[in-house]
Amino acid sequence: MSPKQQRGEVTVEQVLDTAMRIYASSGEAGLTLGALTKASKVSSGSIYHHFGSLDGVIAALALRSLDQLLHTLATAVSEAANARSGIQAAVLAYLDFAKNHPEAARIMHSVTADRESMTRAGPLRESQEARLSPIALWIRAHQESGELADLSAPVIESLAMGPVVAVVRRWLTVGDIDLEDAARTLPEHIWRSVSRP
Repeated sequence: MSPKQQRGEVTVEQVLDTAMRIYASSGEAGLTLGALTKASKVSSGSIYHHFGSLDGVIAALALRSLDQLLHTLATAVSEAANARSGIQAAVLAYLDFAKNHPEAARIMHSVTADRESMTRAGPLRESQEARLSPIALWIRAHQESGELADLSAPVIESLAMGPVVAVVRRWLTVGDIDLEDAARTLPEHIWRSVSRP
């Protein structure tokens, strides 16, 4: 890697770290270009060069958080003894991630991140392939063993993670869900939805 590329990577991380601090303290409304340039000491031109826009910064933050979450989920299922404990571990890992990293969860589930991910779904999925591959292989192995329902991997992922995403979103926005209660009840209900009858 050339010195210029190294400086670029350092700048990107500096902007993202600063943006997350601003987001954590002031929310998305407080994450303005002016606040970001002032706090990061990075010029607006450099921010636009690396991210394209302020929404691009938010999308990059969301992608970084998603990368951390996918690593956590892949570790959870790979360490499980069987499909049931793997699905339950993944559900609990997601809930723990949200509880322990609420700012990362909030930005990952933000309207801006949703809009960006809908616009660039294909490239984003490809960029996460290294993290998603072990999960897809784990699903396939447990379908072959007869533990998981004979559905496509995307459907299994949706059935397993869809309810967790909904619970986390509601916890972040409305606040009328207790994550501890969800952790006690959700894993078994989700397991029933993806297990082979």
